[in-house]
Amino acid sequence: MHDVVIVGAGPVGLFLACELGLAGCSVLVLEREPEPGSPWRAYPLGMRGLFAPSVEAFHRRGMLHPLLTASGVHDDPGDNPDTDEPAPPRSVGHFAGMVLDPAKVDVAALPFRLPSPVPGFMMTSLEAVESVLSERAAKLGVEIRRGVTVSAIAQDEESVIVHAGEHDYAARWAVGCDGGRSVVRGLAGFAFVGTEPQFTGYTMLVTVADPEKLRPGINLTPTGMYVQMPTEGHIGMMDFDAGAFDRSQQPTRDHLQAVLRRVSGTDVTLSEVHLVSTFTDRALQTTTYRQGRVLLAGDAAHIHSPLGGQGLNTGLGDAMNLGWKLAATVHGHAPDGLLDTYTRERHPIAAWVLDWTRAQAAAMRPDPHGQAVQGLMRDLLGTRDGTTYVFEKMSGSSIRYDLGSEQSLVGRNAPDFRLGDGTRLSDLMQDGRGVALDFSTDRRLRDSATGQESRIRYAAGAARNDLGLGAVLVRPDGIVAWAGDRDFDRKAFERAVGQWFGTSES
Repeated sequence: MHDVVIVGAGPVGLFLACELGLAGCSVLVLEREPEPGSPWRAYPLGMRGLFAPSVEAFHRRGMLHPLLTASGVHDDPGDNPDTDEPAPPRSVGHFAGMVLDPAKVDVAALPFRLPSPVPGFMMTSLEAVESVLSERAAKLGVEIRRGVTVSAIAQDEESVIVHAGEHDYAARWAVGCDGGRSVVRGLAGFAFVGTEPQFTGYTMLVTVADPEKLRPGINLTPTGMYVQMPTEGHIGMMDFDAGAFDRSQQPTRDHLQAVLRRVSGTDVTLSEVHLVSTFTDRALQTTTYRQGRVLLAGDAAHIHSPLGGQGLNTGLGDAMNLGWKLAATVHGHAPDGLLDTYTRERHPIAAWVLDWTRAQAAAMRPDPHGQAVQGLMRDLLGTRDGTTYVFEKMSGSSIRYDLGSEQSLVGRNAPDFRLGDGTRLSDLMQDGRGVALDFSTDRRLRDSATGQESRIRYAAGAARNDLGLGAVLVRPDGIVAWAGDRDFDRKAFERAVGQWFGTSES
């Protein structure tokens, strides 16, 4: 029997498998597709953007350099290591097709941001992400079986049986990471609720007879939106037809040309269609992420339009949050209720993402109401405060879990603190343990709960910038669990260790 069976070998399932494997769990990944490669996962169709929390997650597990290499990024796009000020963002994306100006982002207003050697945003592809994660999973002893389709799930108080192909796979836990049409979600009886679509979106590789008729980049028009990517013939478009065409039939060249002409307002001609896929802004979410011993992560738990590039990032956030909690539960040292905090912390994040994409779809509607909202947003994005607000939301800088603390850093993604010897917090997190940073001179944490070396790594010393703090406790997923000022109460720290890591061991 495995500790965990994961259904789905996409980025979310593989990242979760790596987290569990790093923690010493036995993991089996079941994937329907017989081979990992596909044109939809390779560049350019598989192109995706990773925001800071996702990039940091790879960095904290020692996988960023391989990911940069696999993504064709060969320079060092992070902050200058010798400066005390974070660099302004190089790319800030768009809101409802309205491109943000990086120069208008007030970096000083972003919460708890310290200089970091990693990029705050990077472009990659699903193929690159999956290749890096697959290699890492193999090194950690994760077993991946491809070409098997899950058809049944049964569970009791002790285990889960996943039936796939001709075999039954027994595990203590099962996690569905099998995408927006999740089989696991349906078989386990999760309720999936939300709103129906307003548009049909298209992603395609085509030959355009007269490409000069289309403007490059993102183009928001009175009748929809189209995007002409840097790669020749790679075009995206959105048609506000209430999702009528999505997967209902195979798009023909004539249909695609008619839609592109309508949304672009040109008489552009498509001479050949090579690949095409459709999507919508349907926004649905499960009411819980756990049913007994079955859990969900990524698109299996929440689907929405790709506006704002939140899908992959939200799924990776799920995997990072769930991994260490499920591993602690498997090993029997999880505090009471730890696994339930997965839904409690991550469900509101996805609910916000769904609303964020709904708001963008509303602003893009080709009617007087949508045009009025769009005009208002253009005015707001013309200001420094408006652009900073939208960037903070899109980039994940504003994410904060409610951990019951009034200390404003608690619940946030930890800044990359740098100690006097050059060691960074990210350097201390590569083995998947929590980290206790003691910036005080008398090292008052050394003889406290951090003696439990199996679960928490201890580091002491003055930091280049300690943000006015005396000590910080960071969970394995990079979230600050507790923070104290320079006169911190050691008992409060010990209570936080007990809350998140269980009783200390001598």
